[in-house]
Amino acid sequence: MSSPLSIAAIVGRPNVGKSTLFNRLIGRRSALVEKKPGITRDRNYGKARYHGFEFIVVDTGGFEPVAETSLIQKMAQQAQLAVEEADCVLFVVNAQEGWTHADEEIYRTLVEAGRPLFVVVNKADNQRLENESLEFHQLGIEKIFPVSSEHNRGIEGLLQEVNQKVPLQQKNLNSEKQRDNPETPVAVAVVGKPNAGKSSIVNALLRKERMIVDPVSGTTRDPVDSLCVYQGQEILLVDTAGIRRRGKVRQKIETFSIVSALRSIERSDVALLIIDAVEGITEQVLKIAGYVNERRKSLIIVLNKWDLAKKEGKSRKEVENEVLHKLNFISFAPLIFVSAKSGQRVHQIFDLIFQVHKQFVRRIQTSDLNTMLQIIVNQHPPPSKSGRPTKVFYGNQVSVSPPTFVFMTNNPDKTNFAYERYIANQFRHHFGFEGTPLNFIWRKKKSTHGRKSIKTSD
Repeated sequence: MSSPLSIAAIVGRPNVGKSTLFNRLIGRRSALVEKKPGITRDRNYGKARYHGFEFIVVDTGGFEPVAETSLIQKMAQQAQLAVEEADCVLFVVNAQEGWTHADEEIYRTLVEAGRPLFVVVNKADNQRLENESLEFHQLGIEKIFPVSSEHNRGIEGLLQEVNQKVPLQQKNLNSEKQRDNPETPVAVAVVGKPNAGKSSIVNALLRKERMIVDPVSGTTRDPVDSLCVYQGQEILLVDTAGIRRRGKVRQKIETFSIVSALRSIERSDVALLIIDAVEGITEQVLKIAGYVNERRKSLIIVLNKWDLAKKEGKSRKEVENEVLHKLNFISFAPLIFVSAKSGQRVHQIFDLIFQVHKQFVRRIQTSDLNTMLQIIVNQHPPPSKSGRPTKVFYGNQVSVSPPTFVFMTNNPDKTNFAYERYIANQFRHHFGFEGTPLNFIWRKKKSTHGRKSIKTSD
């Protein structure tokens, strides 16, 4: 990840409070926090601000000097990669446990890396622990920073020192208006059931080992943001934990992972629904697709592992029919068949992201809208009430993201889902709107004087 902002990597052994410090610095609960080692497994990026300056903070998985398992080795590798790309390192230790042999090994490794190093003695939640943490000076460490990330003790002093050693960039005064800026990154949530290949897709898009990819289901627990640039346009990819069936959500940490995944969908513009093409459309896939649709996000259906599906005798037409049949409520979403493992068609996903996002924020001129609305109503008038015809007077597009239209009528209660679907299909045929849901609002026009209704053919 390249950035004009300075990067601070948070490194330390498991369960010393790295994620709590990360959340404190960026000002929102992003990383998962629970008293269980190994919760944060990938590098998680966030933007921190300090007195008008800003910098990037990287939360890493627990750094294990002696890695015994494949997953722990990969976590250690992610931490080392974070150090390599960082301008400084916040080395976090636990004030309540003191300096351990593992801390000593990690400290030596970080000193050899040659980055500005700040030893952060976390969990110094009271004055006694803060005083005891000063004993770390006896180990030859010139400067330490006792803090309590949970209670916001000592954070100001730490940031002040970081700003002196690693000059931070002045915050853009217009950054709060980025949502109105066409150059704002397109936020893309990568969602799907566990082990569908979400992290593999993100890695293939970024062309590097950004996420930890492990065959164990549920390897990704945090939503992890990755900023990339494609053809001059920034995209923010958020890889989320797989959304499990309710009956399998047993641990608190799994519950929060699902909540984080759903929140990632909330703050996204586009959702990539990753489906295992070998397994097909399961009940979980239906529920995830339903949630994305309820949140009215633009959507792309990505059928991953297509190389394996073909070996098992599946045809593209067969899979397309299954998707159209079982996911008919999101029939507006384009399909793409990919293999994250081989890279087949993966980078076409970028083009689809821009296409559907363009439709997600598209606005139709009122004159064009009403001309088309008249044609639509003439072809198929809305349902009547007690023999009285339902009149549609005019329509306006009131918002985007997604495109939302208000139609004035004499009988809003009589318009039904079937008629809305008819209008949506006609709008898509004439205006496009591929990949984006459409919202329709029907309002009663109290008086028809002075404004003609759209005429219907006899």
